[in-house]
Amino acid sequence: MAAQRIGRIPAAFVVVLSLVNGFVFSAVDRLGTWPAALPEGLLALDIVDKIHVDPDTTTRFATDYGGLSQAAPAAVLSPSSPDDIATLVRFAYSSSPSSFSIAAHGHGHSIRGQALVPGGVVVDMASLGRGRSDRINVSSSDWYVDAGGEQLWIDVLRETLKHGLSPRSWTDYLYLTVGGTLSNAGISGQAFRHGPQISNVYELDVITGKGDTITCSRQENSDLFYGVLGGLGQFGIITRARIALEPAPRRVRWLRLFYTDFSSFTGDQELLVSMTEKVFDYVEGQLLTEKDVGNSSFFSDNDREKIKMLAAEYGGIYFVEGGVYYEPATASMVDQKLETLLRRLSFVPGFAFTKDVAYISFLNRVHEEETHSAAPEDVLHPWLNMFVPKSRIRDFEMGVFKGILKNNNPIGLVLIYPFNKNKWDDKMSAAIPDEEVFYTIGLLPSATVDDWKYLDSQNDEILRFCQQQGIDFKQYLPHYTTQTDWKNHFGPKWDVFVRLKRRYDPQALLSPGQRIFTSSP
Repeated sequence: MAAQRIGRIPAAFVVVLSLVNGFVFSAVDRLGTWPAALPEGLLALDIVDKIHVDPDTTTRFATDYGGLSQAAPAAVLSPSSPDDIATLVRFAYSSSPSSFSIAAHGHGHSIRGQALVPGGVVVDMASLGRGRSDRINVSSSDWYVDAGGEQLWIDVLRETLKHGLSPRSWTDYLYLTVGGTLSNAGISGQAFRHGPQISNVYELDVITGKGDTITCSRQENSDLFYGVLGGLGQFGIITRARIALEPAPRRVRWLRLFYTDFSSFTGDQELLVSMTEKVFDYVEGQLLTEKDVGNSSFFSDNDREKIKMLAAEYGGIYFVEGGVYYEPATASMVDQKLETLLRRLSFVPGFAFTKDVAYISFLNRVHEEETHSAAPEDVLHPWLNMFVPKSRIRDFEMGVFKGILKNNNPIGLVLIYPFNKNKWDDKMSAAIPDEEVFYTIGLLPSATVDDWKYLDSQNDEILRFCQQQGIDFKQYLPHYTTQTDWKNHFGPKWDVFVRLKRRYDPQALLSPGQRIFTSSP
């Protein structure tokens, strides 16, 4: 009977079926053992040659920069165009109940699993063409750049500088991707003036959790536009961003001003970020202990010894890091303004240090310092980043800087600097304190396998302290373990966040590593 039934099938269909089966089998042979977590229907897609399931590849995408989260994907897609990504997502969306999760991996600099997807498919965004000229297009007449979501900010900077232009807002480390920082916020010392990077975007191309490619802006599909910016990858994968530009300066006066008194330190920072007259273009601050002075090339050997002695005397000191952008023709005017302003500040006399550098060297300073360091490759990063309202920053100083950290002998970089809330768009997903001025606190230690748990428990102690003291903080690059915590994090934005998830990723396929939605919303 079976032979009779087959005999009734048209010969052309048998030929097609044989070809499909042959293609599937040859694909399995070429790719290796097909993972049980993924439907075999993927093998019939025209992107199959770009899907990798070999352990060497999947292992490379099983951890992120933090090193604290591990989750091996079942496969890695190396797309050659955004259409390849859309094809993958559409297939996953249509495969329910056998669908699989997907996460975009840019530079992998997340610290708590945003780029990880256990048993799913990682999209290796770099395969779209990192640094490719056709993926970074500058409009010198309208002052914007269209950059692929996979592009590194350093490459965007180099391309825009060819036109005498530059993005207005940055992160301190430029070897991060456009899509990666825009999915969080993108912050550094320019944000007090121009807002975070998400406040400087005109338009996005986004592939949603349904596999639809949607162009969005403040005027078009605005709910998706606002949701994706700071949305932690929950609503779509950014494949293009139109970013605001401004004329690029050529030089930077780079300053570091030292303080032994926290109130003077924060007071001067708040003065600098509130001034209507433009003097400082960049303002950050740091806590420094004697052993953290290090070997920064910013200081001479003599200056470094002076700073170590000051830090040893007080047990911990602070410095404001500032940047004044200028053109060589205006150097004397800049010097006059700077001299007048410095007389108003309360840093320790004799502890103002300056350098004059090219604009690109200033923006890329973290990477340049990094290339001269001998940090081990397997270092872990149990980081904690927080936004703390100005009204409670002194309480934070007493309880954390002079309490928890002092008692536990902190290791690594500690950032402290203020933002102006009016430079942030509250329609966007990023969560910030409800106060006109708030501080970012970045505790950025490097750890070994032996001591990361200690540092991570120290982070938990700091969070408990803030909760017990009623400090209305928000985590930046957030990490929570329950949906209740995520709901508290987003506060009044949570209902909109859930509604957007239901509309643009109803099966919760995208970015599962942070466990915001463990099932369909």
